[in-house]
Amino acid sequence: MNYLIIEGYKDAAEKFSEESGLHTSVDLGSIEERMKIRYAVQTGDIKAAIERVNDLNPDLLDTDPRLYFHLQQQHLIELIRMGKAEEALEFAQEELAPHGEEHPELLRELEKTMALLAFDVSGSGSPLCDLLDFSHRQKTANELNAALLAAHSQPKEPKLPALLQLLAWTQEQLDEKAQYPRINNIVSAVLTDPSAPSSQPENTSA
Repeated sequence: MNYLIIEGYKDAAEKFSEESGLHTSVDLGSIEERMKIRYAVQTGDIKAAIERVNDLNPDLLDTDPRLYFHLQQQHLIELIRMGKAEEALEFAQEELAPHGEEHPELLRELEKTMALLAFDVSGSGSPLCDLLDFSHRQKTANELNAALLAAHSQPKEPKLPALLQLLAWTQEQLDEKAQYPRINNIVSAVLTDPSAPSSQPENTSA
């Protein structure tokens, strides 16, 4: 349930709750709005994302200047991507430069983004092409999603991946020391008896 809520699988969370009888204090309806916000960032519609955030949590961006800067930075990247150089320059001066003055550690990020104007953003030859990659949108979306979760007193990261990593590490350590019922397939999570003879495939040859 923790994983489904944090990752935004609303329908699956509702079905899981229904079938398992496990209830949560989290408003599952809020998941859908959070996913709309994340989708807006992933598609480059930063203005829509900011509007939705302000509707959902009006104080969030006011109290987290770094997050707000990164959203505005992503909007600047989208303007440069669309070839709107003049609009990008004006936006950077009016919206991002003041944040850089208040938070000098953000100036370097702004300078790096503005350097995109010196390169052909339609190709992959730019040394700053990582800013134009989808992964940068995803990074911004994840940062915003984590902030929205924290604002509602929810964990930022799901527990399941860390638990699976711990399971894999623990079994690796035990493999060197003992035989034990092992989980070989995390999907089925079936314990395999090490003393049981391994099943052989049937001989289907003529």
